[in-house]
Amino acid sequence: MRNVYIIEHVEVVHNEIYFILNEKKQLSQLQSTGQVIVDSDNEAFLYIIEENEAYSYLSFSKSVWPQLLQLLLAEQKAYLKVEDGLLPLQQFADELQGLLYNIEGNSNYGDQFVENIEKAFAEFLNK
Repeated sequence: MRNVYIIEHVEVVHNEIYFILNEKKQLSQLQSTGQVIVDSDNEAFLYIIEENEAYSYLSFSKSVWPQLLQLLLAEQKAYLKVEDGLLPLQQFADELQGLLYNIEGNSNYGDQFVENIEKAFAEFLNK
C-alpha cells in the first residue's frame, strides 16, 4: 500500500510556498516526479513522490486550497519542507493548472467535487 501524507501546514517565504511534511522524512528518501492526480472521492489533489524506490502521495485537501490558489495566481514555486531541507515539487503548478481546467464543468469528477473546485478556484479559472 502506498503512503499518503496529508499536507495541512504551509509557509510562504518570498515568492515560494513551503508545504510542511509532519512525518519524519529525510530529503534523501524523497524524489519529485512532476505528476499531480485527482482524488475526487476525498476532494484532494495528490502529488506523486518517489520514496525509497516506491511511490507515495502528498495529499492537498480543501484546507490548503486557498494556498494552492495563491500559488497559481502569484506564480509561486512549490516545495515540500522536510526535516533536513526542501524538495522542489517539479511541475506542480503546471500540473495543477491543467487539472483545474480539465475538472471545470466536467461531471466525470462528481458534481459536488466540480462545484467545490469551481468555487475555490474561481479567481484563477475566470482570469
